[in-house]
Amino acid sequence: MIKGFKEFILRGNVIDLAVAVVIGAAFTAIVNALVDNLINPLIALIFQASTLEGVGFTVTGLTGNEVFFGWGDILGAIINFLAVAAVVYFVFVYPMNRVKERAAARAGASGPDEEPQLPTEQELLVQIRDLLEKSGPAART
Repeated sequence: MIKGFKEFILRGNVIDLAVAVVIGAAFTAIVNALVDNLINPLIALIFQASTLEGVGFTVTGLTGNEVFFGWGDILGAIINFLAVAAVVYFVFVYPMNRVKERAAARAGASGPDEEPQLPTEQELLVQIRDLLEKSGPAART
């Protein structure tokens, strides 16, 4: 049982996932600081709000109570997501793809998107003609 657990833990994908979670958690602090200290002040210039929590509108309901629709929180979540996604892509995904492309180019392997080059119709006809000539005059009749 311990041996199976050890094999599970030492698999590459489990370790990669653990590293990704730790980096993601640490990176959240950077993104939150960026949003709180750069994005929110820029939005506050437009909406006159210190944070996105107060951005929204209030509607009086049928029973007379006021209901607040805080679309600022939604906008903040979208901005956080886009900031995290952009940084993850440009810091981790894009450089890793470039490294893989360079390694494949050095190895001389073609990429998975490239299909093998098929012969043209003219090349096929030339090959058929050559085969017929090799087989002799008896094969042509």
